[in-house]
Amino acid sequence: MSYLDLLRDNASATEIREHLGGGEQTAITIRIPENLRDAAKEEASLRGMSFSAFVRACVIEELSKKGA
Repeated sequence: MSYLDLLRDNASATEIREHLGGGEQTAITIRIPENLRDAAKEEASLRGMSFSAFVRACVIEELSKKGA
């Protein structure tokens, strides 16, 4: 089942989060301003998480919002 299938089936935010958090890990490269990266690393540290975990959490939160 894909993310779009979940949206079409009116899945709950919890179901969407579970789907997005599952699956195998894959490496990606993104280009962002250095200041944005540094700020995100600092925020992640304040929350007791890694930069990667913080980015994943932000993306999952955004994609699991209803009406996204």
